[in-house]
Amino acid sequence: MNTVRTTDEEQVGKERAQRVAVVTGAGSGIGRAVAVELLTTGWAVVLAGRRPEPLEETAALAPPGTTALPVRADVSRPDDVAALFAAVRDRFGRLDLLFNNAGTFGPGGVPVEELPYEAWRHVVDTNLNGAFLCAQAAYRQMKEQRPRGGRIINNGSISAHTPRPHSVAYTATKHALTGLTKSLSLDGRPYGIAVGQIDIGNAATDMTAGMQTGTLQANGETAPEPVMDVADVARTVRHMAELPLEANVQFATVMATAMPYVGRG
Repeated sequence: MNTVRTTDEEQVGKERAQRVAVVTGAGSGIGRAVAVELLTTGWAVVLAGRRPEPLEETAALAPPGTTALPVRADVSRPDDVAALFAAVRDRFGRLDLLFNNAGTFGPGGVPVEELPYEAWRHVVDTNLNGAFLCAQAAYRQMKEQRPRGGRIINNGSISAHTPRPHSVAYTATKHALTGLTKSLSLDGRPYGIAVGQIDIGNAATDMTAGMQTGTLQANGETAPEPVMDVADVARTVRHMAELPLEANVQFATVMATAMPYVGRG
C-alpha cells in the first residue's frame, strides 16, 4: 500500500528542496529589500532581526507559496545567533546563503573626541562582532552539510573604502569587515564556501532619508546627495547569490551614480 504524505510532510519536503537564505537586519531597508527579492525568485528566507514586528511586516510581503521564517535575534549576542542557526538547521536541514546585513551607523555627527565608549562598543558589537558570529555559525553549518558548501555575502559600505566626517566607529567596522570577508573567503575555499562583499552607497532607505536634504561633507559644508533605488541593491545581491559556487563576486560596489564617492574629500 502506498503511503500518502500529509500536508505538513509535503511542505517540509518542498522547503528542504528550496535554496535557503538567512538575511540579518531583515526588518527594514536593504535587508527587507533583499529578503523580498530572494523570496520572489524562489528562495526560502529566514528573516532575522531584533524586533519581531518589522520581521512580520517583511514576511507579509512574501509572495503566495513562498517560505519566510521570522526569527528574533540580536546578532551581537552569541546565544541569539546560535539559536537562529539552530532554527535554520531544524526547519530546512541546510543553508545556502547568509546575507550578513545587520548594522548601525551609531550616533551621527559626533566628533571622535566626544564619542562615548558605549556608543563605539555598540557599533562594533553590531557591525563587526555580529557579522563574525553569524559568519562563523553559517560556516560551521555549510562545512558539515551535504552537499557541502554555501555562500556568505557581507554588507560592507562605501565607508569600507572612504570615510564620512564624524563616522569613526562605523568606518572602522566597515574597514574591518573587508578583512573578515577576505579571511573567510580564503578559509572557505577547501569546503566550497564562497564569501564576497557588497559595498553600497546611498541606497534610498529610512537610514539614508536625510541625505537628500543635506549631509555633512569633508569640506565642512552641508549638501544634498543623490540616492538610488534600494531594489537595485537587492538585484545585485541576488546576482551574487545565484552564481555557482565555482564563481564568486569577491567585491562589488553599487552606488548612486552621482554621489560624492570618487573624489570624496
